[in-house]
Amino acid sequence: MTAMARAENKAQAGGTAHLVAALAKALREQQGLTQPQLGEKLGYTAAAISAMETCAQPASDQMLVGLEVEIGAGLGVFEKARKWMLLEKYPARFRGFSELEAGAVTLCSYETLVVDGLFQTEDYARALIGGGYPPVSEQRREELVEARLARRVLFDRDPAPHIELILEESVLRRPFGNWDIMRGQLRSLAEDAQRENVFVQVLPLDRGLRGTYAGDRGGMHLVETKDHEHVVYMEIEDQGILINDPAEVSHLARRYASIRAQALSPDESLAFIEKLAGEER
Repeated sequence: MTAMARAENKAQAGGTAHLVAALAKALREQQGLTQPQLGEKLGYTAAAISAMETCAQPASDQMLVGLEVEIGAGLGVFEKARKWMLLEKYPARFRGFSELEAGAVTLCSYETLVVDGLFQTEDYARALIGGGYPPVSEQRREELVEARLARRVLFDRDPAPHIELILEESVLRRPFGNWDIMRGQLRSLAEDAQRENVFVQVLPLDRGLRGTYAGDRGGMHLVETKDHEHVVYMEIEDQGILINDPAEVSHLARRYASIRAQALSPDESLAFIEKLAGEER
């Protein structure tokens, strides 16, 4: 890690990262452990422990698990910190929505450019994030990939949420990284589409030839919270927008309903995705 990267990490580290660093150092010293000794217990170098304690490289989720076991003293602080450390890894624009998504009763998404982050494979996410603009460091890329993959716990949450995803056909034909990565993403999408609580639909490229096309205003995410409030989230050029005005939410919900009605059925969409996944390129 370069000096510039270390300085950048320290500047960007959030409150949870600093609290974890301070607690880890205090508990390590209280238990009479040196940085090399703690590193040996966790499977990290002494330099990695030092970087964590100074926020030059905030603790990863894996390190937090290890810290809880080795020096947590039964307090559970590192286990509790995992959620908040993960939240701090998301881009600032996404943090408000991420909590809504995690607790959603119903989540309905329409995507026009890329596969929705909730459904992305590790390889697809890495290729997408690594090739974006502005470029990010390898470390930051891996943090974002880790945070994105962690969202998938929503699929298996109890009680299970109702999840809908509508994708423009062009999304399924736009590769990132290479065609093997894209085929893996399509296969994963097909598997997710067969979950009992998940419904995936494809909006065909030629929909506009039929005279009606409701998806020309861009993507959106509609959330019903556990308190049965309705919110819409949209991203426009790195800006996250949360809308909770009932009239605006109702208007966007009707537009989403029109998009859904114009898409292929879930069964037709699954067959289409599986067909694309099997094509050789």
